[in-house]
Amino acid sequence: MKLLIIRHGDPNYEIDSLTEKGWKEAEMLAERIAPLDIKAYYVSPLGRARDTASLTLKKAGREAEVLPWAREYNTRILGENGERRIPWDMLPEKWTAVPEYYDKDKWYDVPVMKEAGMEEGLRWVWDGLDELLARHGYKREGMYYRAENPNEDTIAIFCHFGVECVMLGHLLGISPMALWHGFMAAPTSVTTVNTEERRDGIASFRVSAFGDISHLYVKGEKPAFAGRFCETFANTEQRHD
Repeated sequence: MKLLIIRHGDPNYEIDSLTEKGWKEAEMLAERIAPLDIKAYYVSPLGRARDTASLTLKKAGREAEVLPWAREYNTRILGENGERRIPWDMLPEKWTAVPEYYDKDKWYDVPVMKEAGMEEGLRWVWDGLDELLARHGYKREGMYYRAENPNEDTIAIFCHFGVECVMLGHLLGISPMALWHGFMAAPTSVTTVNTEERRDGIASFRVSAFGDISHLYVKGEKPAFAGRFCETFANTEQRHD
């Protein structure tokens, strides 16, 4: 089975939709995804993901099932100024100083994460993903999946960067902290995860492409900056926090 995890287009967070550039990106994405043989489409309930998916679905003549747990991951930690912040905005000098953040089984028990109820949020996503994969023939057993109905179907999920990393962390056995802070999936990027069944009935997931935006490059479209931080501190036109 092949899983396509697709981030929404350049976002307008104020109205939970897309910017003008985001709609342009979504159209280019639709030209890439709609011709594919997709078994099933799924989408986050949030507007920016649904709007991104809408162009592909219209072009393909398909509908998507809404997955509540595929919304942007919204378990927020308490910041230094008392405000709630997304955990992937934590400063590098803060999180890298805590060895537990690199451990897939310990990072959410660090006090600041525990206070936020991080494990509860994670398990909602994990359980939702495992239920979806079971529907498509793959039932989780420990750190691998039992291929109860092995197949070469492709399914697509239109969602968000934060939840994408939670999903990948679960499939690959990696702390999302390492993924959130070490990887960046640009708007409308496509991450491809394939099953590998080297022994009958035992499947694991492996990423063959992360954050692919070739559909933008082929059109000469520069990827949106949304989600990234300044490349150099002196660059005042790119965000620092």
